[in-house]
Amino acid sequence: MKLSNLSPAEGSNRDVKRIGRGHGSGNGKTAGKGHKGQKARAGRGMRPGFEGGQMTLQRRIPKRGFNNIFAKQYAEVNVDKLNVFEDGTTVDVVALIEKGIIKKELDGVRILGNGELTKNLTVKAAAFTAGAAKKIEAAGGKAEVM
Repeated sequence: MKLSNLSPAEGSNRDVKRIGRGHGSGNGKTAGKGHKGQKARAGRGMRPGFEGGQMTLQRRIPKRGFNNIFAKQYAEVNVDKLNVFEDGTTVDVVALIEKGIIKKELDGVRILGNGELTKNLTVKAAAFTAGAAKKIEAAGGKAEVM
């Protein structure tokens, strides 16, 4: 294959529409703009979706989704982050904030099961995933829901 043999895919290139070149071209006289009106004027500019002042379709149809204002937002901590504590320590919200593992308590702390735990800890949190609770107890600790 040579560069001189290359050509675009069939139907991908079209000829340019030559506007205002006589009535024989099919786009003469008004040059495809019809007779007068806003759309015939030079510099016409209506923003996309504008419907002449009528409420636009985008604003008329219902929006998808739902935002639950009562949903609890937890500060989430993975089990492997708890290895920074000494054996036998009780880990709670205050301890997590002091170590810089979380910034804010939000609606409570949820412990997730990602990673491995090597320390024997008593962990007090608002929620635990099943995997996290198993890993804490397998390391000899306790998972207490507050």
